Amino acid sequence: MYAVIRIRGTINVSPKITSALEVMNLRRINNLSLWPENEQSKKMIRVVKDYTTFGVIDDSVLEELIKSKAKPIVSGQKVNSKEVIEGLKKGKKLKELGVKNCFRLNPPKKGFERKGIKVAYNIGGALGDRKEEINSLIKRML
Repeated sequence: MYAVIRIRGTINVSPKITSALEVMNLRRINNLSLWPENEQSKKMIRVVKDYTTFGVIDDSVLEELIKSKAKPIVSGQKVNSKEVIEGLKKGKKLKELGVKNCFRLNPPKKGFERKGIKVAYNIGGALGDRKEEINSLIKRML
């Protein structure tokens, strides 16, 4: 499962990228959304790669994320994190499990990487594919 975090804003951005961010439920900076590992998700992530960072999330980090940041669709209800994690492993969507499909995170402790939010991760910045290192970023943002 991919975790996609929005890092940059949308001022002076093409409408194609803005609409792709809307479809992915990344409406604000530091929002995270979860996407299954399939071809459609990869294409969507490829469109927004210059405004987000993404990677494959571990089960332990996913559990920690759901326990601390998951919000129910209907206010007043509680989120059962074990049921949500089991449902995600079976292939259900967050909306079917009664959870909002967008997680609002804090800015990362000690900031982003050295070169900032305008440079790709493999060059020393914060954007693009992080693979497994996305887990350490999510832990810093919880």
